[in-house]
Amino acid sequence: PVLNDLSLTVPKGSIYGLMGLNGAGKTTTLKACCGLLKPDGGTITVNGIDIQKDPIACKKIMAYIPDNPDLYEFLTGYEYLNFVADMYGVSEADRKARMEALAERLDIKNALPNLISECSHGMKQKLAIISAWLHEPKLILMDEPSMGLSPIFVNEIFDIIQALNEAGTTVLLVEQNAKKALSIADRAYVLETGKIVLEGKASDLLNNDSIKKAYLGE
Repeated sequence: PVLNDLSLTVPKGSIYGLMGLNGAGKTTTLKACCGLLKPDGGTITVNGIDIQKDPIACKKIMAYIPDNPDLYEFLTGYEYLNFVADMYGVSEADRKARMEALAERLDIKNALPNLISECSHGMKQKLAIISAWLHEPKLILMDEPSMGLSPIFVNEIFDIIQALNEAGTTVLLVEQNAKKALSIADRAYVLETGKIVLEGKASDLLNNDSIKKAYLGE
């Protein structure tokens, strides 16, 4: 098994980090939480809803940003974002306002008329991030959202995560830049071979010698 007797809770309105070395089970955890993988046992609830019993209700109020977004490359950026907005029932006015604001902030506005197949990895990552935020989900699961982005836009991503959280969105975050993630998280879990070996305040983990050595390069 990839995960072993895993039990975790992400309180409403919080930002939680999920840390671990390659193969620890971080991505598997996120995929199970969003319904992409069915666990062999146990239960997963989102806002009190069992995702195995009512996956559609859960997915309406959440979003998942994978580490390597698989987008419809035969669509333009605008077509893809409108497709996602249609799926979530976002009004024309709301989608336009959110799309324009986020595209401007992430410097991707000029690329939206282009086919996704013509976009760089970084542009695709930004597009996936914007699409995940269009319906203002109650919960966002993020797997390496800053991968492929330049440092200036990494800062923008984390600023937006904090702004969304302040507006009421709960975040479960896997991020290769552990120091950056812990700087905005409330608390974090540390996984090793599918088990939680440590959980605590992000500020405490930043000052933990073993965490510094394993994840922060200090």
